[in-house]
Amino acid sequence: MSALLIVIILLAITFDFINGFHDAANSIATIVSTKVLTPFQAVVWAAFFNFVAYFIFHDHAVANTVATTVHKDAITLTVILSGILAAICWNLLTWWYGIPSSSSHTLIGGFAGAAVAHASFNSIDAASIYKTLLFILLAPLIGMIISMFITIVTVQKNFWLKISIITLVILLCFFFIPFKKDFERYGLLTIGIIFVGAYFYNYLKGESAHRTTNMYKKLQLVSSATFSIGHGGSDAQKVMGIIAAAMVADGRFNDASEALREAWWIPFVCYTAIGLGTMSGGWKIVKTMGTKITKVTPLEGVCAETAGAITLFTAANLGAPVSTTHTITGAIIGVGATKRLSAVRWGVTINLVWAWILTIPVSGLLAAGIYSVLHLFIK
Repeated sequence: MSALLIVIILLAITFDFINGFHDAANSIATIVSTKVLTPFQAVVWAAFFNFVAYFIFHDHAVANTVATTVHKDAITLTVILSGILAAICWNLLTWWYGIPSSSSHTLIGGFAGAAVAHASFNSIDAASIYKTLLFILLAPLIGMIISMFITIVTVQKNFWLKISIITLVILLCFFFIPFKKDFERYGLLTIGIIFVGAYFYNYLKGESAHRTTNMYKKLQLVSSATFSIGHGGSDAQKVMGIIAAAMVADGRFNDASEALREAWWIPFVCYTAIGLGTMSGGWKIVKTMGTKITKVTPLEGVCAETAGAITLFTAANLGAPVSTTHTITGAIIGVGATKRLSAVRWGVTINLVWAWILTIPVSGLLAAGIYSVLHLFIK
């Protein structure tokens, strides 16, 4: 490997670590705010399941999308280095101010911005960018709609109607959604059985307020773990795509798919880095996500995390590099709006949306500026 490639790989792994503690709030905000786990217990829990995703996500569809954001002939090691440096700077800045921006879009914006500075806008793969931009809008909306539906069903007073709806939805998904992998189909069935079993147990014991709250606290461990798997599987792949692109630019592989298939260590290192990053926490963003948007109860935490997990797994199947930040924010807004619209602090939400809108262009401009300097020294 060339020295520059080694530097890029180390910086990419550093970004993955930063991504972990920057986005730790996505996995643990609700479970901390509902006091189901202490902050330390929550980050260990989330980090473990971030790494579990390594054994589940094998097709690397998101990684390939990220790697092909820029046309192959416009990718150089200097372009990739500039993009990573810009992404690290923006991630650290937003983390410092407690702004839950998207690490995914930061990385994509930096990569694209440096490529434009190197070879104009023609260097960008329009389809990959359109897919990314589309899901900036769709991810929070999908998360919000699913969380609203789950919340409405969950708070249903009629026990048998609630069980019937949940069972029907699970069966429809199990038999009619074209899952790419069997583990997703049977994973959905397993989670459904856990939830239905918990509701039945609580019903048979007598649905007191105290017992029901304790049930949702236990179920939140399941929903949080599921969301953390989706978070790890979604976000680690972004860095895998960047490293694969660098390996191709260095001439070691013909394309990103081959790099991800042959260099087994890329996924392992990326999933490990994001897990360790999550363990280091990100308490400023936890406060924003867990308390400033809306007050979240254990029941609502379960609904938000379950909705977020469904959205992330769906996007991963489509190869769409969605933001876990956007997804869980939309889900949290959904559970808040289900109670009443005034339960959501819309002023905070609007500020978050501005951060989302600015992330890609600011990262792109920053990367373009860094490239304009670096290419004078690195040929």
